[in-house]
Amino acid sequence: MECLITSTLFLFGLVFGSFFNVVGKRVPQGESIVYLPSHCKSCKNRLRPLDLIPVLSYVLCKGECRRCQAKVSPLYPVMEGICGLSFALVYLKHGWSAEMLMGLLFVSLLVIASVSDIAYRLIPDKVTLPALALFLILRLLIHPTQPYWMYLLAMAVGFGMFFLLTVLSRGGVGGGDIKLYAAVGLFLGLPLLALSIFLSALLGALFGVILMLFCGAGRKTQVPFGPFIAAGSLLAYLEGDAIIGWYLHMFF
Repeated sequence: MECLITSTLFLFGLVFGSFFNVVGKRVPQGESIVYLPSHCKSCKNRLRPLDLIPVLSYVLCKGECRRCQAKVSPLYPVMEGICGLSFALVYLKHGWSAEMLMGLLFVSLLVIASVSDIAYRLIPDKVTLPALALFLILRLLIHPTQPYWMYLLAMAVGFGMFFLLTVLSRGGVGGGDIKLYAAVGLFLGLPLLALSIFLSALLGALFGVILMLFCGAGRKTQVPFGPFIAAGSLLAYLEGDAIIGWYLHMFF
């Protein structure tokens, strides 16, 4: 039964990941996510059901539109796969519970924010502010490991730290990152927020080094930070207690 539920959530994650790609691509452009049918950006032809199977359609069509052979961004299957895997991992960590449902909402926010930031270097308020309001309500009802005020404090710390970074870097950190980290702090609480900031910075720095070594990027090359916030935050959420426990055991 455990395997069946995990597999089902993985498949649901693939499907929702496909939808989150649409949300992340359309919301920053002010487009409808409901009434505009999915279509090829090059030839404008409407995509058929066989073109919309998460991951599989991309593989079978070799990353091209079936009609005009235009290249399809690998961002679509990558984010679908990440969303499916994340849904399954959230279930494996929390089982069938209210916290699991919270975790699925958290993954949804992170996937949409990542898609939007990669595509447009923008995390829209229409995504982060509703999530922030929803987390405010849900964390009041569901806070299994910390008192509610700790989550509120983490929200303030997440917002404040990145607001300060924006001021010090003179706009080097975007306003979308600030609001996203306010939502992350509200969701994770204070200890895991600190870990997520460390992991996000570490992953971003490693990626920057790889770009400089192998892609000729310079120190002024702009890289969207939203995906690293998402990766660090998700890792902190899923394995944060184990990471903190390992660190304390190793060094204290």
